[in-house]
Amino acid sequence: MAHLLGGENLTVSYATRTVLDGVTLGLEEGDRIGMVGRNGDGKSTLMRLLAMRATPDSGRVTKRSEVNIGYLDQSDVLDGDLTVGAAIVGDKADYEWARNPQIREVMGGLVSDVDWHANVHALSGGQKRRVALAKLLIEDHDVIMLDEPTNHLDVEGVAWLSRHLKTRWRPNQGAFLVVTHDRWFLDEVCNKTWEIHDGIMDPFEGGYAAYVLARAERDRSASVMEGKRQQLVKKELAWLRRGAPARTAKPKFRIEAANALIADVPEPRDSMALSKMATARLGKDVLDLENVSLDFLGGEPGQKLFDNITLRLAPGERLGLVGVNGAGKTTLLKLLNGEIQPTSGKVKRGKTVVTAVLTQEVKELDDVADLRVIEVIEREKRSFNVGGKEFTAGQLVEQLGFTNQKQWTPVKDLSGGERRRLQLLRLLVGEPNVLMLDEPTNDLDTDTLAAVEDVLDGWPGTLVVVSHDRYLLERVTDHQMALLGDGKIRALPRGVDQYLELRESALAGSTITGGGNPVTAAGGGSGAGSGSAPAAGGASEAEKRDARKAKNRIDRQLGKLKQQEDKIHAQMTAGAGDASKFDELAELNKKLQELAGEREALEHEWLEALEVLGE
Repeated sequence: MAHLLGGENLTVSYATRTVLDGVTLGLEEGDRIGMVGRNGDGKSTLMRLLAMRATPDSGRVTKRSEVNIGYLDQSDVLDGDLTVGAAIVGDKADYEWARNPQIREVMGGLVSDVDWHANVHALSGGQKRRVALAKLLIEDHDVIMLDEPTNHLDVEGVAWLSRHLKTRWRPNQGAFLVVTHDRWFLDEVCNKTWEIHDGIMDPFEGGYAAYVLARAERDRSASVMEGKRQQLVKKELAWLRRGAPARTAKPKFRIEAANALIADVPEPRDSMALSKMATARLGKDVLDLENVSLDFLGGEPGQKLFDNITLRLAPGERLGLVGVNGAGKTTLLKLLNGEIQPTSGKVKRGKTVVTAVLTQEVKELDDVADLRVIEVIEREKRSFNVGGKEFTAGQLVEQLGFTNQKQWTPVKDLSGGERRRLQLLRLLVGEPNVLMLDEPTNDLDTDTLAAVEDVLDGWPGTLVVVSHDRYLLERVTDHQMALLGDGKIRALPRGVDQYLELRESALAGSTITGGGNPVTAAGGGSGAGSGSAPAAGGASEAEKRDARKAKNRIDRQLGKLKQQEDKIHAQMTAGAGDASKFDELAELNKKLQELAGEREALEHEWLEALEVLGE
């Protein structure tokens, strides 16, 4: 593969801190590289150097003379006074760009719903990001560098961008370098990972999942990483290996090595134990929305944001919410939290419920801006219990990435990611039993996200997460629901993939209905799938009998599947340390994937039966 550009002995220092210390690297044709590392470790600095937007203190960046580099900065770089059309295509006439199929594809994927004649300064943050991306992607570049391209993008936007980057060039042509905290995106589009830390760059083959495994192996063999970070990496790896079939099927993984690494790692969550703990704290009832409707705030009377929706949250439930911008995800959290009242319907709240909401803003810390981090937490409580373990304020602060030195930093001097972590920590020490997170991944790096997820794994209450980060949703929630902008809420038995399918169908002009009306979903064990809904008068007795039989049959089948999966897990654990059993382990892993597929199909049928029964 031909060399495109590279850096030799790149060094950058700020005051007394060296961010990059003699880094040497290169991009070849066919490289699809993701950069990871803690906030402030130099990822954006290195990208600016390679894009020739900054100059190193020492060292040099070289590139082939004909190589064209496209660069997307984190900040808004568009002229706010330009119209959307002028910002993207300049003064070109429509016929000049519309005849190019690649440009049409970019326009359709990113800005089809943006007013072509609106001024850029009038757009939302997400719309500005899509306009900037469209401007970059319609141009013909040999190398594309993207600094946090998924910021402000919804699930659909992230999925579209991943498809575009995977098909933009042939496999051995072009290259891109991306900095993002979106781990699903990294795994989906990258074939190499660069980890920036302590002034150096460590290269890894593969996307995020391969990087997690390789880093765990490196840290174990070198014995240079502290025990706490090692455990976080191993736990993340355990989830990756036990997670969706798309991840467990990575052929480049050494299966025996992975199983040896995770043999002593417990399941991320014991659902039964969490449920019992949460029930003890919460009681039987948590939060229920019953036949709730809500008019658009500030809109015309009768314009409904929610139209007769029902949602029930159970003790210990972990729900993920996805949806189009403006569909009401944040408003739904406000309804559940009692901040706004519905136009009609009931909001029922359990007597012992204590809610906490992590908002998209960090203004909640303004009142403690002059205090130090540890002082903020100690004002709430000096010790508390997480997952059955007793922690001091200092220990929990450290668990979420605040070193001894950082614990004594004034809140006003923290970075955006650090303020986000402290905001979450402050909520947790209040010991809520219902926690709602609105876009919690904003400003957090991948290591910090892993630390946050580790805390949430042991947290026993009811959890509701609104996020465009599908990795996070799959990691910390047990099921997902969608708001599609039609006033309804739908269950997603097949997760985010099903949501994207629903959106594609909607955009193609087909209406997803059941019994003549969009399906209404309910959570807490009573969620409805996206299949057919009962007729307006309800299901007949015959249909209910059939559904009850189907439910009992599926319960038995799921029990048998669980026994088979437990048996296979035991066999894999027994053979984990024996390299001669590689083929046997691979076959067992294949069977495990097949059983997971059967279980998903049965769970979908089970949800449909519950819908008919009205449970």
